[in-house]
Amino acid sequence: MGFEEHPERELWQIFRVISEFVDGFEILMDVGPAVSFFGGSRFGEENRYYRIAEYMAEELAKRGFAIISGGGPGIMEAVNRGAKKGGGISIGLNIKLPHEQQPNRYIDRLASFRYFFVRKVMFVKYAMGFIIMPGGYGTLDELTEVLTLIQTGKIEHFPLVVFGKDYWKGFIEWIENTLLRSGAISPDDLKIFLLTDDPDEAINFITEKSKHEMTIRQSEIRRKGYLG
Repeated sequence: MGFEEHPERELWQIFRVISEFVDGFEILMDVGPAVSFFGGSRFGEENRYYRIAEYMAEELAKRGFAIISGGGPGIMEAVNRGAKKGGGISIGLNIKLPHEQQPNRYIDRLASFRYFFVRKVMFVKYAMGFIIMPGGYGTLDELTEVLTLIQTGKIEHFPLVVFGKDYWKGFIEWIENTLLRSGAISPDDLKIFLLTDDPDEAINFITEKSKHEMTIRQSEIRRKGYLG
């Protein structure tokens, strides 16, 4: 059965997509400055990346950031847990999968999505910083999405942290040895992100760079006459 046989089914999908955007906007529109974390769902409490992610989310929450995760287990659970401990807003953007992903229990605000692309818009639209923890295909997809949006100027150059030097070593070397050497990217494109093993360096980088970008944004708005 193709589109020609049931075009109305395809058209109704438009309304489903729109409704997901509307729901996401309503849930997130008043969260204030936020940091989106990405990371693997298979790292449990015993994993050091889980503990580090929880710590970073807690400290960022204490500094006034809402924390956004994918809403599921592993690193996602860790950062929502840290957000709760730090007294911040804990947000989960859950995805409906064939093998259902259950939202973790540390979420204050939950949005569930059928479409990955709508969910990714929400991760980016409301964040002033991004932390990429170790993860699998989904995390890699999210990392390259944010890199591309910053590189092309589709979003502002908000701070992007790639955490785990050993974990991401092969990927970073491939970027340097293949993409850069072939001319597919420029040397400045390697400056888009901070690669670190130090959680406090990541926290301070997010905090200071976010303040800087917010100051620039507010100055630009005032210059254009949108404020007072």
